[in-house]
Amino acid sequence: MSGRTVLVTGVSRDLGRTCARSLANDPSVERVIGVDVMPPRGDIGDVQFVRADIRNPVIAKVIAREDVDTVVHMSVIATPGSAGGRGTMKELNVIGTMQLLAACQKAESLRTLVVKSTTTVYGASNRDPAMFTEDLEPRRPARTGYAKDVAEVEGYVRGFARRRPDVTVTTLRCANVIGPRVVSPVTSYFRMPVIPTVLGFDPRLQFLHESDLNRVLRHAVTAGVHGTFNVAGDGVLMLSQALRRLQRPGVPLPGLAFGGLGSALRSARYADLSPELVAFLTYGRGVDTSRMRDMLGFEPRYSTEEAFGEFASTLPPTGGRADRVLAAVAERLPEVTDDRPPALTVTGGSDG
Repeated sequence: MSGRTVLVTGVSRDLGRTCARSLANDPSVERVIGVDVMPPRGDIGDVQFVRADIRNPVIAKVIAREDVDTVVHMSVIATPGSAGGRGTMKELNVIGTMQLLAACQKAESLRTLVVKSTTTVYGASNRDPAMFTEDLEPRRPARTGYAKDVAEVEGYVRGFARRRPDVTVTTLRCANVIGPRVVSPVTSYFRMPVIPTVLGFDPRLQFLHESDLNRVLRHAVTAGVHGTFNVAGDGVLMLSQALRRLQRPGVPLPGLAFGGLGSALRSARYADLSPELVAFLTYGRGVDTSRMRDMLGFEPRYSTEEAFGEFASTLPPTGGRADRVLAAVAERLPEVTDDRPPALTVTGGSDG
Protein backbone atom coordinates (compact mmCIF):
# COMPACT_ATOMS: atom_id res chain seq x y z
CA MET A 1 0.00 0.00 0.00
CA SER A 2 1.41 3.40 -0.95
CA GLY A 3 0.58 6.82 0.40
CA ARG A 4 0.14 5.79 4.03
CA THR A 5 -0.56 8.40 6.67
CA VAL A 6 0.88 7.18 9.96
CA LEU A 7 0.27 8.66 13.40
CA VAL A 8 2.87 7.82 16.07
CA THR A 9 2.20 8.51 19.76
CA GLY A 10 4.86 9.23 22.36
CA VAL A 11 7.31 11.08 20.11
CA SER A 12 8.69 13.26 22.91
CA ARG A 13 10.63 10.20 24.10
CA ASP A 14 13.62 8.87 22.22
CA LEU A 15 12.14 5.52 21.13
CA GLY A 16 8.98 7.16 19.80
CA ARG A 17 10.96 9.87 18.03
CA THR A 18 13.32 7.42 16.32
CA CYS A 19 10.39 5.20 15.34
CA ALA A 20 8.64 8.16 13.71
CA ARG A 21 11.79 9.18 11.83
CA SER A 22 12.31 5.61 10.65
CA LEU A 23 8.76 5.41 9.32
CA ALA A 24 9.15 8.77 7.58
CA ASN A 25 12.04 7.27 5.60
CA ASP A 26 9.93 4.36 4.38
CA PRO A 27 8.98 4.80 0.69
CA SER A 28 5.53 3.30 1.29
CA VAL A 29 4.71 6.03 3.83
CA GLU A 30 3.57 9.42 2.57
CA ARG A 31 3.23 11.29 5.88
CA VAL A 32 4.13 10.66 9.51
CA ILE A 33 2.43 12.65 12.27
CA GLY A 34 4.02 12.60 15.69
CA VAL A 35 1.80 13.25 18.69
CA ASP A 36 2.70 14.02 22.30
CA VAL A 37 2.07 16.55 25.05
CA MET A 38 5.66 17.80 24.83
CA PRO A 39 7.77 18.56 21.72
CA PRO A 40 10.43 15.98 20.79
CA ARG A 41 13.84 16.56 22.31
CA GLY A 42 15.75 15.85 19.09
CA ASP A 43 15.50 16.19 15.34
CA ILE A 44 12.40 14.53 13.91
CA GLY A 45 13.25 15.03 10.26
CA ASP A 46 10.20 14.98 8.01
CA VAL A 47 7.81 14.07 10.81
CA GLN A 48 4.95 16.52 11.36
CA PHE A 49 4.57 17.20 15.08
CA VAL A 50 1.14 17.83 16.60
CA ARG A 51 0.94 18.80 20.25
CA ALA A 52 -1.92 16.77 21.65
CA ASP A 53 -2.72 14.69 24.73
CA ILE A 54 -4.03 11.21 23.91
CA ARG A 55 -5.93 11.28 27.22
CA ASN A 56 -8.13 13.96 25.68
CA PRO A 57 -10.87 13.19 23.12
CA VAL A 58 -9.26 15.82 20.88
CA ILE A 59 -7.03 13.02 19.55
CA ALA A 60 -10.06 11.82 17.55
CA LYS A 61 -10.14 15.16 15.73
CA VAL A 62 -6.45 14.85 14.86
CA ILE A 63 -6.96 11.37 13.39
CA ALA A 64 -10.01 12.49 11.41
CA ARG A 65 -8.50 15.76 10.19
CA GLU A 66 -5.28 14.14 8.98
CA ASP A 67 -7.12 11.15 7.44
CA VAL A 68 -4.86 8.73 9.34
CA ASP A 69 -4.93 5.11 8.15
CA THR A 70 -2.21 3.71 10.47
CA VAL A 71 -1.60 4.31 14.18
CA VAL A 72 1.59 3.23 15.98
CA HIS A 73 1.07 3.43 19.75
CA MET A 74 4.41 4.06 21.51
CA SER A 75 3.12 5.97 24.51
CA VAL A 76 3.09 3.30 27.24
CA ILE A 77 5.80 4.35 29.70
CA ALA A 78 7.69 2.24 32.23
CA THR A 79 8.73 4.66 34.99
CA PRO A 80 6.57 6.93 37.16
CA GLY A 81 9.44 9.39 37.57
CA SER A 82 9.40 10.31 33.89
CA ALA A 83 5.63 10.82 34.02
CA GLY A 84 5.48 12.86 37.20
CA GLY A 85 4.31 10.11 39.56
CA ARG A 86 2.52 6.79 39.56
CA GLY A 87 -0.94 8.36 39.20
CA THR A 88 0.05 10.32 36.10
CA MET A 89 1.84 7.27 34.70
CA LYS A 90 -1.31 5.16 34.98
CA GLU A 91 -3.37 7.91 33.37
CA LEU A 92 -0.98 8.15 30.45
CA ASN A 93 -0.77 4.40 29.98
CA VAL A 94 -4.32 3.21 30.62
CA ILE A 95 -6.60 6.23 30.20
CA GLY A 96 -4.50 7.47 27.28
CA THR A 97 -4.80 4.10 25.52
CA MET A 98 -8.56 3.98 26.15
CA GLN A 99 -9.04 7.42 24.59
CA LEU A 100 -6.77 6.59 21.67
CA LEU A 101 -8.64 3.37 20.93
CA ALA A 102 -11.97 5.17 21.22
CA ALA A 103 -10.71 7.64 18.61
CA CYS A 104 -9.48 4.78 16.42
CA GLN A 105 -12.84 3.05 16.64
CA LYS A 106 -14.57 6.12 15.21
CA ALA A 107 -12.00 6.59 12.43
CA GLU A 108 -13.38 5.11 9.22
CA SER A 109 -10.04 5.67 7.49
CA LEU A 110 -8.11 3.49 9.94
CA ARG A 111 -6.76 0.21 8.55
CA THR A 112 -3.76 -0.66 10.75
CA LEU A 113 -2.98 -0.40 14.47
CA VAL A 114 0.46 -1.33 15.81
CA VAL A 115 0.98 -1.37 19.58
CA LYS A 116 4.41 -1.58 21.18
CA SER A 117 3.95 -3.74 24.24
CA THR A 118 6.55 -5.53 26.35
CA THR A 119 7.50 -8.99 27.59
CA THR A 120 7.12 -7.50 31.10
CA VAL A 121 3.47 -8.50 30.71
CA TYR A 122 4.56 -12.09 31.49
CA GLY A 123 6.05 -11.07 34.82
CA ALA A 124 8.95 -12.97 36.36
CA SER A 125 8.74 -15.61 39.08
CA ASN A 126 10.19 -18.94 40.19
CA ARG A 127 7.19 -20.70 38.62
CA ASP A 128 7.78 -19.48 35.07
CA PRO A 129 8.22 -21.81 32.10
CA ALA A 130 11.58 -21.95 30.32
CA MET A 131 10.10 -19.88 27.48
CA PHE A 132 6.84 -17.94 27.36
CA THR A 133 4.80 -18.30 24.18
CA GLU A 134 2.24 -15.68 23.26
CA ASP A 135 -0.62 -17.89 24.48
CA LEU A 136 0.70 -18.23 28.05
CA GLU A 137 -0.42 -16.08 30.97
CA PRO A 138 1.86 -14.79 33.73
CA ARG A 139 2.19 -17.20 36.64
CA ARG A 140 1.65 -14.34 39.05
CA PRO A 141 -0.64 -11.65 37.60
CA ALA A 142 0.61 -8.13 38.25
CA ARG A 143 -1.32 -6.16 40.85
CA THR A 144 0.41 -2.81 40.53
CA GLY A 145 2.81 -0.79 38.42
CA TYR A 146 3.93 -0.94 34.83
CA ALA A 147 3.17 -4.64 34.35
CA LYS A 148 -0.45 -4.14 35.43
CA ASP A 149 -0.75 -1.15 33.09
CA VAL A 150 0.54 -3.21 30.17
CA ALA A 151 -1.89 -6.04 30.91
CA GLU A 152 -4.79 -3.57 30.93
CA VAL A 153 -3.57 -1.90 27.74
CA GLU A 154 -3.40 -5.24 25.93
CA GLY A 155 -6.90 -6.09 27.16
CA TYR A 156 -8.27 -2.88 25.68
CA VAL A 157 -6.41 -3.55 22.42
CA ARG A 158 -7.98 -7.01 22.16
CA GLY A 159 -11.40 -5.46 22.75
CA PHE A 160 -10.77 -2.94 19.99
CA ALA A 161 -9.74 -5.74 17.61
CA ARG A 162 -13.06 -7.49 18.22
CA ARG A 163 -15.04 -4.31 17.60
CA ARG A 164 -13.11 -3.36 14.46
CA PRO A 165 -12.37 -6.63 12.61
CA ASP A 166 -11.62 -4.58 9.48
CA VAL A 167 -8.49 -3.16 11.17
CA THR A 168 -5.24 -5.14 11.25
CA VAL A 169 -4.06 -5.06 14.87
CA THR A 170 -0.45 -6.04 15.61
CA THR A 171 0.78 -6.18 19.21
CA LEU A 172 4.55 -6.44 19.62
CA ARG A 173 5.70 -7.76 22.99
CA CYS A 174 9.27 -6.50 22.87
CA ALA A 175 12.07 -7.69 25.13
CA ASN A 176 14.00 -4.99 26.99
CA VAL A 177 15.31 -2.58 24.36
CA ILE A 178 19.02 -1.88 24.64
CA GLY A 179 21.54 0.23 22.78
CA PRO A 180 24.08 3.02 23.27
CA ARG A 181 21.39 5.73 23.04
CA VAL A 182 18.64 4.01 25.02
CA VAL A 183 17.77 5.45 28.44
CA SER A 184 15.54 3.08 30.41
CA PRO A 185 15.43 1.43 33.84
CA VAL A 186 17.40 -1.55 32.49
CA THR A 187 20.12 0.49 30.78
CA SER A 188 20.39 2.77 33.83
CA TYR A 189 20.91 -0.34 35.96
CA PHE A 190 23.74 -1.56 33.74
CA ARG A 191 25.32 1.90 33.63
CA MET A 192 25.81 1.90 37.41
CA PRO A 193 29.52 1.88 38.36
CA VAL A 194 28.85 -1.02 40.76
CA ILE A 195 25.93 -3.30 39.99
CA PRO A 196 23.84 -4.92 42.73
CA THR A 197 22.64 -8.48 42.13
CA VAL A 198 20.47 -10.94 44.05
CA LEU A 199 22.54 -13.40 46.05
CA GLY A 200 22.08 -16.96 44.76
CA PHE A 201 20.37 -16.01 41.47
CA ASP A 202 21.76 -15.70 37.95
CA PRO A 203 18.77 -14.72 35.78
CA ARG A 204 18.44 -15.30 32.04
CA LEU A 205 18.06 -12.06 30.09
CA GLN A 206 16.84 -11.30 26.58
CA PHE A 207 17.30 -8.02 24.74
CA LEU A 208 16.17 -6.28 21.57
CA HIS A 209 18.56 -3.88 19.85
CA GLU A 210 17.18 -0.37 19.38
CA SER A 211 17.62 -0.58 15.60
CA ASP A 212 15.70 -3.86 15.51
CA LEU A 213 12.86 -2.17 17.39
CA ASN A 214 12.58 0.40 14.62
CA ARG A 215 12.81 -2.33 12.00
CA VAL A 216 10.07 -4.46 13.53
CA LEU A 217 7.75 -1.46 13.91
CA ARG A 218 8.25 -0.56 10.25
CA HIS A 219 7.74 -4.18 9.28
CA ALA A 220 4.52 -4.41 11.29
CA VAL A 221 3.18 -1.26 9.62
CA THR A 222 3.81 -2.56 6.10
CA ALA A 223 3.32 -6.33 6.55
CA GLY A 224 -0.27 -6.15 7.76
CA VAL A 225 -0.16 -9.27 9.97
CA HIS A 226 -2.81 -9.54 12.67
CA GLY A 227 -1.85 -10.94 16.08
CA THR A 228 0.41 -10.75 19.12
CA PHE A 229 4.12 -11.48 18.76
CA ASN A 230 7.09 -11.83 21.09
CA VAL A 231 10.04 -9.86 19.72
CA ALA A 232 13.59 -10.45 20.96
CA GLY A 233 17.09 -11.15 19.72
CA ASP A 234 18.20 -14.77 19.45
CA GLY A 235 19.50 -16.49 22.56
CA VAL A 236 19.75 -15.52 26.20
CA LEU A 237 22.46 -13.92 28.32
CA MET A 238 23.01 -14.72 31.98
CA LEU A 239 23.39 -11.72 34.28
CA SER A 240 26.84 -12.96 35.33
CA GLN A 241 27.89 -13.00 31.66
CA ALA A 242 26.55 -9.47 31.22
CA LEU A 243 28.64 -8.21 34.15
CA ARG A 244 31.78 -9.80 32.70
CA ARG A 245 31.16 -8.07 29.37
CA LEU A 246 30.66 -4.75 31.13
CA GLN A 247 33.81 -5.22 33.25
CA ARG A 248 31.91 -3.76 36.15
CA PRO A 249 31.89 -5.20 39.68
CA GLY A 250 28.75 -6.76 41.09
CA VAL A 251 27.51 -6.61 44.69
CA PRO A 252 25.48 -9.70 45.66
CA LEU A 253 22.77 -8.80 48.17
CA PRO A 254 20.19 -10.89 50.03
CA GLY A 255 16.81 -10.85 48.31
CA LEU A 256 15.14 -8.68 50.96
CA ALA A 257 17.89 -6.08 50.80
CA PHE A 258 17.86 -6.04 46.99
CA GLY A 259 14.09 -5.65 46.95
CA GLY A 260 14.32 -2.64 49.25
CA LEU A 261 17.13 -1.04 47.31
CA GLY A 262 14.96 0.78 44.77
CA SER A 263 14.19 3.88 46.84
CA ALA A 264 17.82 4.19 47.95
CA LEU A 265 19.08 4.07 44.38
CA ARG A 266 16.41 6.54 43.25
CA SER A 267 17.47 9.02 45.91
CA ALA A 268 21.10 8.50 44.91
CA ARG A 269 20.11 8.94 41.26
CA TYR A 270 21.76 5.70 40.23
CA ALA A 271 18.80 3.73 38.86
CA ASP A 272 15.09 3.08 39.29
CA LEU A 273 14.57 -0.48 40.52
CA SER A 274 10.82 -0.98 40.13
CA PRO A 275 9.19 -4.17 41.50
CA GLU A 276 8.99 -5.48 37.90
CA LEU A 277 12.71 -4.90 37.35
CA VAL A 278 13.60 -6.44 40.72
CA ALA A 279 11.67 -9.60 39.77
CA PHE A 280 13.30 -9.67 36.33
CA LEU A 281 16.79 -9.32 37.83
CA THR A 282 15.98 -12.12 40.29
CA TYR A 283 14.28 -14.75 38.14
CA GLY A 284 14.91 -13.55 34.58
CA ARG A 285 12.57 -14.29 31.70
CA GLY A 286 12.67 -16.08 28.36
CA VAL A 287 10.21 -15.75 25.48
CA ASP A 288 9.73 -17.92 22.43
CA THR A 289 10.05 -15.95 19.18
CA SER A 290 8.97 -18.66 16.71
CA ARG A 291 5.76 -16.81 15.86
CA MET A 292 7.74 -13.64 15.14
CA ARG A 293 9.67 -15.48 12.44
CA ASP A 294 7.03 -17.85 11.09
CA MET A 295 3.95 -15.62 11.08
CA LEU A 296 5.14 -12.02 11.31
CA GLY A 297 8.06 -12.73 8.99
CA PHE A 298 10.61 -10.69 10.94
CA GLU A 299 14.22 -11.57 11.75
CA PRO A 300 16.28 -9.36 14.12
CA ARG A 301 19.75 -8.45 12.91
CA TYR A 302 21.21 -8.55 16.43
CA SER A 303 21.15 -11.50 18.79
CA THR A 304 20.67 -10.83 22.51
CA GLU A 305 24.42 -11.21 23.06
CA GLU A 306 25.32 -8.94 20.13
CA ALA A 307 22.86 -6.25 21.21
CA PHE A 308 24.25 -6.25 24.74
CA GLY A 309 27.80 -6.38 23.45
CA GLU A 310 27.36 -3.18 21.45
CA PHE A 311 25.82 -1.48 24.47
CA ALA A 312 28.65 -2.68 26.74
CA SER A 313 31.33 -1.48 24.32
CA THR A 314 30.29 2.13 24.92
CA LEU A 315 30.76 1.95 28.71
CA PRO A 316 34.17 2.20 30.40
CA PRO A 317 35.16 -0.36 33.07
CA THR A 318 34.67 1.01 36.59
CA GLY A 319 36.60 -1.34 38.86
CA GLY A 320 38.80 1.48 40.09
CA ARG A 321 35.79 3.40 41.38
CA ALA A 322 34.25 0.44 43.20
CA ASP A 323 35.27 1.29 46.78
CA ARG A 324 33.93 4.84 46.61
CA VAL A 325 30.63 3.79 45.06
CA LEU A 326 30.24 0.86 47.46
CA ALA A 327 30.66 3.20 50.41
CA ALA A 328 27.98 5.54 49.05
CA VAL A 329 25.57 2.68 48.41
CA ALA A 330 26.24 1.06 51.80
CA GLU A 331 25.09 4.20 53.62
CA ARG A 332 21.69 3.95 51.94
CA LEU A 333 21.03 0.20 52.00
CA PRO A 334 17.94 -1.03 53.88
CA GLU A 335 18.50 -3.32 56.80
CA VAL A 336 17.64 -7.01 56.64
CA THR A 337 15.39 -8.79 59.12
CA ASP A 338 18.10 -9.44 61.74
CA ASP A 339 18.75 -5.68 61.95
CA ARG A 340 22.23 -5.98 60.49
CA PRO A 341 23.15 -4.30 57.21
CA PRO A 342 23.97 -6.79 54.45
CA ALA A 343 27.63 -7.33 53.76
CA LEU A 344 28.93 -5.83 50.53
CA THR A 345 31.17 -8.17 48.55
CA VAL A 346 32.42 -7.26 45.13
CA THR A 347 32.28 -10.03 42.53
CA GLY A 348 33.94 -10.40 39.16
CA GLY A 349 34.16 -7.39 36.90
CA SER A 350 36.20 -8.60 33.95
CA ASP A 351 36.42 -11.39 31.42
CA GLY A 352 39.88 -12.34 32.61
